[in-house]
Amino acid sequence: MKNKFLFLGIAAALFIACESDDTSDIVINDNSVTTTNNTTGGGETPGETTVNLNGLYTENLTLDSDIEYIVTGPVLMADGTTLTIPAGMTIKAQPIGVNAYIAIQQGARINAVGSASEPIIFTSNATTPSSGDWGGLVLCGRAPINSTPDGSDDIATSEVGALGFGGNIPTDNSGNVEYVRIEYAGGAIDGNAELNGLSVYGVGTGTTIDYVQIFEGSDDGFEFFGGTVNASHLVVVNAEDDSIDWTEGYTGSLTDVYVQHGTSHDKAFECDGFNTDFSNEAGYFSAPTVTNVTIVGANDASEAIRLRAGTRFTFTNIVINDFDEGFDLDDADTGAGVVADDSNIIDVTFNNVTTTLKNDTGAAFIEADVISGVGNGTGTDIATWGAGWARGIN
Repeated sequence: MKNKFLFLGIAAALFIACESDDTSDIVINDNSVTTTNNTTGGGETPGETTVNLNGLYTENLTLDSDIEYIVTGPVLMADGTTLTIPAGMTIKAQPIGVNAYIAIQQGARINAVGSASEPIIFTSNATTPSSGDWGGLVLCGRAPINSTPDGSDDIATSEVGALGFGGNIPTDNSGNVEYVRIEYAGGAIDGNAELNGLSVYGVGTGTTIDYVQIFEGSDDGFEFFGGTVNASHLVVVNAEDDSIDWTEGYTGSLTDVYVQHGTSHDKAFECDGFNTDFSNEAGYFSAPTVTNVTIVGANDASEAIRLRAGTRFTFTNIVINDFDEGFDLDDADTGAGVVADDSNIIDVTFNNVTTTLKNDTGAAFIEADVISGVGNGTGTDIATWGAGWARGIN
């Protein structure tokens, strides 16, 4: 997790636009370029048409399945607009790292609804794609975050693009993302300013995130910065950083999660109660519920799940395979949550896990105080719900 309050003068020149909490929207000319190679004459078929996407869009944008779209810079959907993407489309991004991404800003929505047979794919336009080729998809909502005072409408800003997020609308709606695969994302300016496959900033329960995969990303797969959104059927394969990350008072639910590590990886879950680069202004911690999870490790000396910075949690029906450590709990605030019975792990199966629970909190508790039902976890049925659209499953 990084400090989203980082502002780099050099980096600012890389972005076409940003949002501020005290200035009007900056309207950017649409720099899209359309190239059409049409043949003429009776009955002949038109050639390929390509449209480049970048800049701030102040009107609704509906993509056409007959057109190839290339993301060539930040694509920013303004307040009040909707980005609509038909099922089965593939949208490509120029391999220019963090300088190419799609952001649904506060008050905007995305309508990207695919199906198991026709998923929507965001991927790299490189001949030989690789992790970090582009930024990824960003959702910014007005749901509560704990880096601003509790109950306020104050906003924070994202670490890339200075996009506003947060507020006091738990039911805020940023749209629908269903049966979507995001490939080769996670571009970075440096180690402190990166994008994830799907960055979820202050997103509310009115938003649908269901059947979404992050494949071969260089940073985190999914990261939840506060908010209340309930996400389900999440797949992360070969993330080079953490697969699932939360911070800033995230209080939603994650249901049916499959994580598979590749050669290069960090944690399957790395979870913070608040942003330690800033402060817990609201005075509460992240406290999501996580149900039906299977984590497949790379059989190396690594941790599956790290819980820290006071996060509260309820994990239920978990399978963890091939790790040195299963759960690692850090710092006093996290330990206090366990002692208060605010945090629990229920029905978990450990396969080839050396240390099932590590207590680095300083609080006095034993494994049985936080974990119950060892051996009862069955995980998630990825073979059924991931069929037809998820990529790279072992």
